Amino acid sequence: LHGHDIKCKMSKSIRLKKNSFLHIRSIKYDSNLYISMKLKAAAEIGINANHIRLPETATEDEVLQRIVAVNENPAVHGLIVQLPLDSINPMNTEKVTNAVAPEKDVDGLTSINAGKLSRGDLGDCFIPCTPNGCMELISQTGVSVMGKNAVVIGRSKIVGAPMHDLLLWNHATVTTCHSKTLDLAEQVGRADILVVGAGRAEMVKGEWVKEGAVVIDCGINHIPDSSKASGKRVVGDVHYPSAIERAGYITPVPGGVGPMTVAMLMKNTVESAKRFLQKYTPGKWNIEYTKKNPLESQPSDAEISCSCQSKPIGQLAREVGLFSEEVEPYGRSRAKIRLDALKRMEKQPDGKYVVVTGITSTPLGEGKCTTTLGLAQALGAHLNINTFACVQEPSPGSFFGARGIAVGGGYSQIIPLEEFAFGMISQVYILQALFDLLVPLKKGQRSVSPAQLNRLKKLGIEKSDPLTRTEIRRFVQLDIDPDTATDSGSLENEIMAILSLSSSEEEMQQRLAKIVVATNKSGDPVTTEDLDVSGPLAMLLKDALKPVLMQTVEGTPVFLHTSPLADIAQGSPSILADKLALKMVGSGGFVVTESGHGADIGLEKFFNIKCRYSGLRPDVVVIVATVRSLKMHGGAPPVQAGLPLPKEYSQENLKQLERGCCHLKRQVENAQAFGLPVIVAVNKFSGDTEAELELVCGQARQAGAFDAVQCTNWSEGGAGALALAEAVQRAAKLPGQFSFLYDTQVRSAADKLRTVAQKMYGAKDIELSPKSKEKLALYTKQGFGNLPVCIAKTHLSLSNDPMLKGVPTNFMLPITDIKANVGAGFLCCLTESVSFILLYL
Repeated sequence: LHGHDIKCKMSKSIRLKKNSFLHIRSIKYDSNLYISMKLKAAAEIGINANHIRLPETATEDEVLQRIVAVNENPAVHGLIVQLPLDSINPMNTEKVTNAVAPEKDVDGLTSINAGKLSRGDLGDCFIPCTPNGCMELISQTGVSVMGKNAVVIGRSKIVGAPMHDLLLWNHATVTTCHSKTLDLAEQVGRADILVVGAGRAEMVKGEWVKEGAVVIDCGINHIPDSSKASGKRVVGDVHYPSAIERAGYITPVPGGVGPMTVAMLMKNTVESAKRFLQKYTPGKWNIEYTKKNPLESQPSDAEISCSCQSKPIGQLAREVGLFSEEVEPYGRSRAKIRLDALKRMEKQPDGKYVVVTGITSTPLGEGKCTTTLGLAQALGAHLNINTFACVQEPSPGSFFGARGIAVGGGYSQIIPLEEFAFGMISQVYILQALFDLLVPLKKGQRSVSPAQLNRLKKLGIEKSDPLTRTEIRRFVQLDIDPDTATDSGSLENEIMAILSLSSSEEEMQQRLAKIVVATNKSGDPVTTEDLDVSGPLAMLLKDALKPVLMQTVEGTPVFLHTSPLADIAQGSPSILADKLALKMVGSGGFVVTESGHGADIGLEKFFNIKCRYSGLRPDVVVIVATVRSLKMHGGAPPVQAGLPLPKEYSQENLKQLERGCCHLKRQVENAQAFGLPVIVAVNKFSGDTEAELELVCGQARQAGAFDAVQCTNWSEGGAGALALAEAVQRAAKLPGQFSFLYDTQVRSAADKLRTVAQKMYGAKDIELSPKSKEKLALYTKQGFGNLPVCIAKTHLSLSNDPMLKGVPTNFMLPITDIKANVGAGFLCCLTESVSFILLYL
């Protein structure tokens, strides 16, 4: 095509709107022409192209961080780095270029793509755009490359070296030359195909060119030309006027290879998008699971944990759709997740929300957390559904029983066991300070903070300086009634509850500011904001608000976050963990979370406190039951932690078990009171008989459960909870009719207490002590009467007497004391056998 452009016809029908490439640049304006050509070409064929401009002051780390962010963005299919990297800071071009993910390297310049090309894996790499464009130009001439003598002048990584490899693997006999080749004219004269990219103006003379040869000129050079306004003109590496007389086909400069390079960039981007779509299923994670083959002789939990190789936490984070900048690793197997991830996903639909609770259990525990993790493994690793488990962080047990370190067990546990962080948040001490320390003098003037001004206004003081002695005393001492001061243990628990119930840093700070630490002698609440400590406290707890990502034995993701006690708080994982997990699993996925203790205590608080503040509405309730617990409720001797089970638990006694099922029926009714489908998971132990298990399942269905299934996930992992997972899937399709147990704005605190006691515990009524009546009157006066209630009672019975099993009736529930956890947002009400002092010994 003597003197004519060879054009690449790219079909305009290829319009994958999500095809996109990002252009990262840290250079001066010289490259703007090339960049604008690429952006214009992309727009013409329906590719969304973005140009990321970095200043010339950008550091290498900043450039690498931007590249990583683009690598992880699934909406981007191609990434090119415009060279040279003209920064004032040192830059390792090779390092920067190789930071581009090979699957998005549409320029084909990474070492991985170059290596694949050099060994002939042409279908499994991206070919650099200029050599690829040259091959396309040669193809359109109709000249076959096979068997031809090809000469490539130049050995750069961008043109010469990959051009050599391309011609070689297309069966040409290839010679690579360069500016130092001694017999260059002789080599050129033998070339049927000549590709020149040496970067030297018109170095190849026309008389060197073989008659009828295909000449591809990749050079761009400027030479003086007084006839041009700029005083120079663009020429190639080949002397075009003389070469055109001998060549069969030749590309002009400009207008030859340049447009083809851009066209090949577009082609590579479209190809990248196609490859992505072949592997990508909308809403599905690309995650690797590890299905275990349980041993016949069950090892200990620690032995199982040690035998399992956990995935690097960075890999797991990528598999579930998190970006590197959203992940803060703590060791190999744990990471905190930044709240930016939730903001990024806020428009994504939520998945299905499943809450796992239990019946009133023995002090030994009945496997509620184990079932939570087993169900998540069954849905994820075995049914290939995006699934997250959310559980509480391990914490010391409350005074009500041996809770232990709840991380699951057997083949349904979180690994590695040794990386759990034990203990609750350290106690927070609120120190009182003198006025001169609270409001220091700076250049003779008092520096009064906005919070302190609010405190003065609450006291009715309209000035900040000077204050009278009486005003200073009221400001500094806050006129606190010492009998009402909050102890550090209670404060610690409320802070943990606040962490668990906050949906953002802003909400956490607002809640912390509302913590009532005492009451002054006028009966007004004194808050942490009044003491000017809520701001520093929020800063201290900022990192604690981030959920912790870990994994199960089978490689499914788990969030561990917060550990509020289930007795004097809501006892469930954080709202943030649940919200983030629901966004991450997507509309087709599941989040399996847990509530503390049985349905009468933990589930009631989960709904009436946690769901009230989160705005989330569960789809399914799973109640975990065991044969041995139901035997206890049917009259078997009490079980004590650390002692062998009485013989009655190892003997089949269907009548006793059937009597105990009345308790299961009551707990099913408790869960159904909130309008959701209920599934009973019978956690199978080795001593259970088939007749016993069938009896329990049958009784559960008669009680109104959607389904009842046996679970063996402790010994079999996710495979042992498959029946439960399938039942959950079916139940989740039912239309939800969720409702709260009471309206906080309409009913008084006493009415709310009565509603919970009667509907959840089966009490005849509540019995308020003089102290609790006094507290209710005070809190109502202070404006806290509309808060939900949190009843602290034993988890070993529906009543407040841990020795009463089954379904106690006709009993009174004595309320002995009440504390307003205003920051957490509930009234904590203690029953007869419990005191705040006991809770924090």
